Amino acid sequence: MPVNLTPNAIAAINGGDVNSKPLVQVLDIKLIGNSQERYRFLLSDAVATQQAMLATQLNDRVKSGQVRKGSVIQLIDYICSVVQNRKIIVVLNMETIIPECEIIGNPKMNTESHSTAQKEFPGGNRARSVGVTNNNLSVQNGGNKMPSFRPSVQPPFQPPPNYKSHGTILKNEAPARIIPIAALNPYQGRWAIKARVTAKGDLRRYNNARGDGKVFSFDLLDSDGGEIRVTCFNAVVDRFYDTIEVGKVYLISKGSLKPAQKNFNHLKNEWEIFLEASSSVELCPDEDGSIPKQQFSFRPISEIENVENNSILDVIGIVISVNPSVPILRKNGMETQRRIVNLKDGSGRSIELTMWGEFCNREGHQLQEMIDSGSFPVLAVKSGKVNDFSGKSVGTISATQLFINPDFTEACNLREWFDRGGKNAASQSISRDIMPAGSRNEIRKTVSQIKDEGLGRSDKPDWVTVKATISFIKTDTFCYAACPLMIGDRQCNKKVTRSGNTRWQCDRCNQEFEDCDYRYLLQAQVQDHTGLTWVTAFQEAGEEILGCSAKELYLLKYEEEDDFRFGEIIRSRLLNQFLFRLKIKEEMYGEEQRVKITVVKADKVNYTSESRHLLDLISKCP
Repeated sequence: MPVNLTPNAIAAINGGDVNSKPLVQVLDIKLIGNSQERYRFLLSDAVATQQAMLATQLNDRVKSGQVRKGSVIQLIDYICSVVQNRKIIVVLNMETIIPECEIIGNPKMNTESHSTAQKEFPGGNRARSVGVTNNNLSVQNGGNKMPSFRPSVQPPFQPPPNYKSHGTILKNEAPARIIPIAALNPYQGRWAIKARVTAKGDLRRYNNARGDGKVFSFDLLDSDGGEIRVTCFNAVVDRFYDTIEVGKVYLISKGSLKPAQKNFNHLKNEWEIFLEASSSVELCPDEDGSIPKQQFSFRPISEIENVENNSILDVIGIVISVNPSVPILRKNGMETQRRIVNLKDGSGRSIELTMWGEFCNREGHQLQEMIDSGSFPVLAVKSGKVNDFSGKSVGTISATQLFINPDFTEACNLREWFDRGGKNAASQSISRDIMPAGSRNEIRKTVSQIKDEGLGRSDKPDWVTVKATISFIKTDTFCYAACPLMIGDRQCNKKVTRSGNTRWQCDRCNQEFEDCDYRYLLQAQVQDHTGLTWVTAFQEAGEEILGCSAKELYLLKYEEEDDFRFGEIIRSRLLNQFLFRLKIKEEMYGEEQRVKITVVKADKVNYTSESRHLLDLISKCP
């Protein structure tokens, strides 16, 4: 079947045409780049050839074989940029028309890039014939003669000049053509993007070998869903920090593109914009609302169980509990706040969200008031950081955004699920000690079965749920003095010792400090209708059992010496029934092997759910 490529396509693209969606042929493909894989094409319109660079989001087309040498493709989105005094086509989107085809026509090398392209793309087979007379081309292709034509080159697009005052925009200079964020690449000359600010980082100061400095970043989202981070340093910070507002739309140009630092930049873009002294940032009216306010990619809580540590993701859930905000001392000696919030969704799992710093006082305080008033708000978390310490949890970072009862589809669906029965649906926490794959379904046992079935005596721990009543709590040693310093995004929590009369020493951090933290190491006796056993509850489980923090209880007993109130708290928890999630494992104590039972989570019995569970058991009886 004869194949007709788009006549004069290469010349038209070089002349500025980006709308004709031409058919061209791939003559050669070359993989370039070290840290970032990129593919360079040699494209032909059967007469002329031109080098092209494939956008990295299309790399899979080459790797999967959809595009290869000889393929006829249609360029959907593309631009032509000047790189080192030669033009190159940047392919942003394309479709494969014919996967494999013999070379069409007798394409000649474009004189602008002849020397470089010939070195990178040695010529291959040349077939068919082409005649050129006074700019009239006649292409012979498999016996079918294509009609003669005269090249028509579309002039480059030039937007009308705007001479109004634009602050940092240079006078008498036509603005660059607005392109999608996805089209940005270092091979371009002048460019401009129109996008909404979705997040703005704090102003940070630093000190290095070159002296003191300051930096801040903000994230952009355009109407095509493209995202990119913009970073400003030092004098540029002074120009733009007060100008940039979250939610506003800006026209940005004259910045430089550099590879994104993925340790700090979680956006799905390989590039990052750095604004300079000559950069332009202009506020734009948001008339049509074509740029969304925010872009989410929510993960069900159940999927977070298998997500790698330190991953950045979005999650949405119903807030089912909010813990008090507690002061935490960072390793640099500065104090911050921490607050734990529990979320659940329709996946049958719940997760802890750890708020840090101002999040505790802003959104955290608002959520606390809503929970105390009896409502259960929807919380959407944009850019939370996954932590796998003792189970999976999500924590806030500087780029995190929290949305309480937001007005979009996912939030409405979640609210409807919760109100129609999800409130009473059982959910398994994936935070703290996580149950391993294959054992995630709740396994109910009685107290006597723990011993009778020899639970915990295999190589791996056993994870079970026991409904039991607290019959005794040991109060002489219910907590320990812990290191409050932060190691990365985690608190050290190691046991500390006195260093003098007023200071504490942590051997792990090799540092002294005035105030320590207190964490539960609670030993309690629980019993059901089959027997009783001892269990150990650490910090979070201890708070669930006693209803207050270890520090509050320690100060009440040893600082305020209020034995009556202390005893009242302990007595009020006795004979309360809980669903205990237990981790059972045999450990070595001195030279003796003992089975240790640890409380991973202690939930008050929900009698509606428990009745449903018992009815289900009855229905399964023979």
